[in-house]
Amino acid sequence: MPPVDSTRSFGADASFWRSRRVLVTGHTGFKGAWLALWLEHLGASVTGLALPPETPDGIFGLLGSWDGLDSRIIDLRDADAVIAAVADTDPDVVLHLGAQALVRRGYADPVGTYDTNVMGTAHVLRGVEAAPAVKAVVVVTSDKVYANDGAGRPFTESDPLGHGDPYSNSKACTELLVASWRASFLGPKGVPVATARAGNVVGGGDVAEDRLVPDALRALAAADVLRLRNPDAVRPWQHVLEPLAGYLLLAQRLVEGDQAVPDAVNFGPDEESCRSVSDVVQKVFELTGTGKWEHEGGEQPPEATLLRLDSSLARERLGWRPRLDLDDTLAWTVDWWRAQREGADMRAFSLAQIATFEELIGNGVG
Repeated sequence: MPPVDSTRSFGADASFWRSRRVLVTGHTGFKGAWLALWLEHLGASVTGLALPPETPDGIFGLLGSWDGLDSRIIDLRDADAVIAAVADTDPDVVLHLGAQALVRRGYADPVGTYDTNVMGTAHVLRGVEAAPAVKAVVVVTSDKVYANDGAGRPFTESDPLGHGDPYSNSKACTELLVASWRASFLGPKGVPVATARAGNVVGGGDVAEDRLVPDALRALAAADVLRLRNPDAVRPWQHVLEPLAGYLLLAQRLVEGDQAVPDAVNFGPDEESCRSVSDVVQKVFELTGTGKWEHEGGEQPPEATLLRLDSSLARERLGWRPRLDLDDTLAWTVDWWRAQREGADMRAFSLAQIATFEELIGNGVG
């Protein structure tokens, strides 16, 4: 990894994020922590709203001291607390990632999933209405918002929404809620808001339950056999920094008043990175030099077998495109895992991966 150059910035405008007040919800989670770290690296003034980290071994805790982050432990279901926090921080940009993000947990707690994902978003947007400085809002939903018939055709932003399981459906409901707030409240105030739909993200520091790569790495650490529910399921796998780059670019273009910015945009990998669960696991085992898996029997909650995203709109309207193929994505993830197990400074290591990714982006995103 090359050393971090603190003078580098992201995107076409090197000064855009420096000193900008940014509110990130879900900052103690996997994607949120990576985003908060990147924004801190860019010199932004970041406030985070989230529940406490579920475990101390996830990326948020492993990144150590957060000098550039105002971390506030708030439940997004608490409307008064969320609205008060938005008013108190008076952000320029809101990046809403906070969510219940697991499909199987959605089956176990469907009401809580809708409460967090739908009403939590309503509370954030209600707070934005009363925050005079907000210039743009990006709400992150999911690649699973689409009404998936299993045909395998890559979904475009104009496809029907509304998959059946509670998590996916709650994210589709969030899309409808955002559209309503855009038309009824934020649009008339001149505050642009867009939704971002990302593929299955992979990267260092993810320790969530029932996610493929974390499960594989936990099995390796424990010398256990990994049990796969659906080894033939195909997903659009991408490194966590890929969609985060998209969120940052999308927010910047909204602030700048770019009329070509879509209301909703997919951020997914190239077609070659849409691979089966078993393919991904086998590659992880090749990178680590060990590991076994078997098909888990018994009845399982239903999940879509095929899921692909068409990210043409992000390429055409934003100039965004993925930079890492699946092999690189998994190699970066295993490198992070190894470094953490060897006692490395994970903040420095993560910043080095961000710096390397910025080099891949270059001076702009196109």
